[in-house]
Amino acid sequence: MITKKNVGFIGAGFLLGTLGLKALTSKPAKKLYVQGVSKALQVKSAGLDIVEQAKSNLDDIVAEASYLNEKNAADTNSVQ
Repeated sequence: MITKKNVGFIGAGFLLGTLGLKALTSKPAKKLYVQGVSKALQVKSAGLDIVEQAKSNLDDIVAEASYLNEKNAADTNSVQ
């Protein structure tokens, strides 16, 4: 059964939805979205830089460890 109270809630919901849609598509809202995406891209870039530095450091460590292993193997072979 539809009552005046239910019709009021339906009307209020429709009005809030319409106003919300207008607010989400307004110029200030779009400006805010652009700024948010810009900051997210900056964070992504910084994160990728950190990962790249970590990879570089790991490559250096692996190269030094390989060198030490080869040196130790050569030293062991020369003693025998």
